[in-house]
Amino acid sequence: MPGLIAHLFAVVALFTALPAAAQAAAPPLLHPLFQDHGVLQRDRPIAVWGHAAPGQSVHVTLAGNRADATADKTGIWRATLPALAAGGPYTLTAAAPDRTQTVSDVLIGDVWLCSGQSNMEMAVSGALNPQVEINNANDPQTRILSIQHDIANAPQTDFIRPVEWKLVSPQSIGDFSAACWFMARELRKSQNVPFGLIDASWGGTAINAWRPESSMAGDPSVRESLDLLALARIDPPRAAARWGTMWGTWWRSKNVGAEPWGPDAPGDWKPVPAITYWEQWGVPELANYNGLLFYRTEITLTAAQAKQGATLNLGVVDDVDMSFINGTGVGSMSSWDVARSYRLAKGVLKPGVNRITVAAFDSWGPGGMAGTAEQRKISFDDGTSLALPEAAKWQYRIAPGMEPPHAPWESASGIAGIYNGMIAPLGNYGLRGVAWYQGESDAGTPEPYAAKLGSMMGAWRGQFGNGELPFLIVQLPDWGARVTAPAESGFASIRDQQRRAVAADKHAALVVTIDVGDPINLHPENKQAVGHRLARAAGILAYGAPGSPSGPQPKVEVSGDHMTTLSFTGVGGELLTYSGSQVLGFELCGPAPGTCRFTAATVKGNLVGVQHDFQPFTRIRYCWGESPVCNLYDKTGLPVTPFEIKVE
Repeated sequence: MPGLIAHLFAVVALFTALPAAAQAAAPPLLHPLFQDHGVLQRDRPIAVWGHAAPGQSVHVTLAGNRADATADKTGIWRATLPALAAGGPYTLTAAAPDRTQTVSDVLIGDVWLCSGQSNMEMAVSGALNPQVEINNANDPQTRILSIQHDIANAPQTDFIRPVEWKLVSPQSIGDFSAACWFMARELRKSQNVPFGLIDASWGGTAINAWRPESSMAGDPSVRESLDLLALARIDPPRAAARWGTMWGTWWRSKNVGAEPWGPDAPGDWKPVPAITYWEQWGVPELANYNGLLFYRTEITLTAAQAKQGATLNLGVVDDVDMSFINGTGVGSMSSWDVARSYRLAKGVLKPGVNRITVAAFDSWGPGGMAGTAEQRKISFDDGTSLALPEAAKWQYRIAPGMEPPHAPWESASGIAGIYNGMIAPLGNYGLRGVAWYQGESDAGTPEPYAAKLGSMMGAWRGQFGNGELPFLIVQLPDWGARVTAPAESGFASIRDQQRRAVAADKHAALVVTIDVGDPINLHPENKQAVGHRLARAAGILAYGAPGSPSGPQPKVEVSGDHMTTLSFTGVGGELLTYSGSQVLGFELCGPAPGTCRFTAATVKGNLVGVQHDFQPFTRIRYCWGESPVCNLYDKTGLPVTPFEIKVE
C-alpha cells in the first residue's frame, strides 16, 4: 500500500505540474522580429503579430497604446498599434490569458531591408580597411538583424532558424553586410533617428529565387517550373521522376550522344579513385575542374528489398546533383554541405542489379561526391539498410562544357524558395525602404531581368503593405576583362535591364557603381563608396532631399544625318568629361549582336553629340562591356549610367 500511495502522489504531482510545463513549452507570443533591442518603423501604424492558442485573445501594449487581437484557427494573431514618432527605448508587451511576453529596449526609427546576392552579403570584415571600420563601429542607436540562408517550398510565417537584433558595436558589425552598414552610417549623419537594418542576402542567387510565386503567374518562361514545384509539394518522388525526364530532353537537345544514366550509358567511364572531391584525386584534368561529371555504380537487391519502400542516401554532393536509379530521376538538390536523402517511388527498384547514376555539377571550388561511407546507403522501411559500394566499384565520366538546367526547388537558381524562407517570414513589418544588390547570377539570361525585377518590387511592396516603398537598385559594377573593340556582355545587359526597371518605377532609384568595381574581383572591397551612393539615393528618394536619385539618365533628342544628340535628365549641374574633351565609350550598333563599333562623342552642357559613321545603325550604346572605361560624369561626381537606347 505505501508503494501504491507513493505512486498516486507521483501521478498527482505529474498532472499538477503539467500546466506549468505546457506553459514553458508554449511558443513565444510575439513573432521573433519583436524582441529585445528591435527597431520599429516610425510615422506609420505598427503591425505586430505572433502565436497563441486558436481563438485566444491577445492584447499588445507599447508606449501607452494598446491593441487587441484574436488568434485565428492556425494560432496566428495580428494587431496594429498607432503610429509613433522616432524615439524610445520602449517596452513592448503581449498578453494572453495563459501567459505574457515582454521585450525591452525597443526603438522607433527607420527600418531598411538590405537584400541580394554576394555583394550585398559581403561583410564589413571583407571591405576596405576592415579593422578600422570594425573598431569605429559603435552606434547603439543602430540595430542589426541577419537572416540565415534558408529555403522553403511554400511561404513561411516564421524564420526557419533563430534571428536576433543586435546593437552596432565592434563585436557585432564584422559579419554584417558592409554595403548596408555603410549606407546607414551615412544616413545617420542627416537623419537623427534610430535605424534598424535587416540583412537578407545570399551569394550566388538568381532573382527568381527571391520572387514569390504570385509574381510569376503571367510569366510563360517559368510556367513549367511552377507546375513542377507544385507537384513536388504533394509528391516529391513523382516530381523527381518528371525532372529526370526534363533532364533527358535537355541532354538530347545538346546532341552529345545517349544519356549517361540510360541502360547502355556508353562513353569513356573511368574508375573513381576515392569518394571525395575530384580535385583531390590527382587527375590533372580535374585538378581545377568546374563543370559536370557523372558517377555510376550498381547494387543487387533481393525481391523482398525491391518491393518495399526505400530511401536513397548519397552523402554530400557539391554543388548540384541530379540522381537516377535505373534511368529514373529520384532527386536533385543544390547545396555543398547537405547530405542527399531521396525517397524512392514504388517500382523504381527491381530485384537483381540496379544502376545508380549521380550527375554532379560544380560551379566553383571543390566539386563532387563526399561525406562518409556510413552516409551512402539505401534505407528500407523494414529498418534494414544496404551500404552503397565503395569507390572501387564506382566509375566516372566528365561532360565538359555542359551546364545542366536547374530544378525549381534549388536554393540559388530555383523558384521562390529563398523568398519563402527568408522574405515571407518578415510579414508586413514596417520598412522605410529596400536596398537591392543582385544580378550577377542572371547575366547569362539578362533579357527578361527588368520585368522580373519590376514584378519582385511590386510583390514585396504588396507584402509590406506599402505601394510606395522605396527601392534602391545597385547597378552591377565593373568586373571582367577590358576590351579594345565593342563586345557583347551579359553584365552590361543586366546593367541596362536594371536601368530600365528603375525608369519604369517612380519609387525606385538606380545606384550606379560602374566606376567603383574591380576588373579582377567580382566582390570589390570598396563598399564604402557603394554605401555612400546608396545613402545619397535614399536621401533623395526616401527623405526628400533635392536632386535626382538616379543621376543622369539619357534620352534621344534628335538624330540627323551626321550626329545624334542625346539629352540627359537628372544631371547635377552639367555634364563633363574626365581626362580629355572626348566622351569615351559610345558605340553605334545594328540590330544584330556583333554589329557595334566605337564612335566619337562630345559634350556640351547637358547634351552629348554622337558622331555617325555613315553606316546603318539602330542602337546607341554607352559604357558597354564587362569593365568599360567611361569618363562621362556630372558635376556632383556621379557617373552617367551605362545604357543602350534605340534610334528610330
